[in-house]
Amino acid sequence: MSNPHDPAMLAKAETLTEALPYLQRYAGRTFVVKYGGHAMGDPDLAHDFAEDVVLLKAVGINPVVVHGGGPQIGAMLKKVGVESQFVDGLRVTDAQTAQVAEMVLSGAINKEIVSWITKAGGKAIGLSGKDGGLVTAKKLTRTTKDPDSNIEQVLDLGFVGEPDHIDTSVLETISAAGMIPVVAPIAPCADGSTYNINADTMAGAVAAALHAARLFLLTDVPGVLDKQDNLLTDLRPADIARLQQDGTISGGMIPKLETCIHAVEAGCEAAVVLDGRVPHAMLIEIFTSTGAGTLIRAG
Repeated sequence: MSNPHDPAMLAKAETLTEALPYLQRYAGRTFVVKYGGHAMGDPDLAHDFAEDVVLLKAVGINPVVVHGGGPQIGAMLKKVGVESQFVDGLRVTDAQTAQVAEMVLSGAINKEIVSWITKAGGKAIGLSGKDGGLVTAKKLTRTTKDPDSNIEQVLDLGFVGEPDHIDTSVLETISAAGMIPVVAPIAPCADGSTYNINADTMAGAVAAALHAARLFLLTDVPGVLDKQDNLLTDLRPADIARLQQDGTISGGMIPKLETCIHAVEAGCEAAVVLDGRVPHAMLIEIFTSTGAGTLIRAG
């Protein structure tokens, strides 16, 4: 018979009681999780991620997973002899690249994540924006300044899109049936063309449309850091603008935070940037008072 005074057992019980108010707060709510980066390529972290998602569903939260796959797309393009071109850090997507992206994202990666969740005891359904009319895309427009003339020029990125409309009934129906939607960031335009969408952008749009309680962007960094590498745990859009202006926030973190701001200003309760390389980081963020990443709220 186990010893009820065992410190390890007491610690587990205290962890559960600490989680109770958070379980009550989020019961029946939706969490949108963007999954990708280093964690996706590590079998142990992938197993932890799947267990975490299944646990969320088991305690009454409705997780929706949106995944990326940039490195895998790049590897497959190289394998088939298609050279990638980038403009301002964005992959130019011609018709052949779009076909490869759909094959990799909607095929191998999507089904692998579904299988991880199934193995962890959950029921997952893999789909893309094409399925059930989930997402209608529009062509992404970006501009850049010519360094010589300082005149803004429109970038043509080919078949790169952004969500224009999301039919939330598709995801709500899957969730209500006790299953976990796993969404690949591929969607058709109104004319039927297939567009590749940045996974962060797709996740943010889905979180806003579902009025999610949380949007989680799992990254390869602890969150937003100040100039002394201390984690900034709570930010508002005005804080982000100030930190960007003074150079604290730069590089790839800028578009991630822009996604978070858009999501929280369009209906998502809060967004979190956290380190997907840390085992169970999402559970630590949700169910403890200390948290594990950078929380972004509107206003």
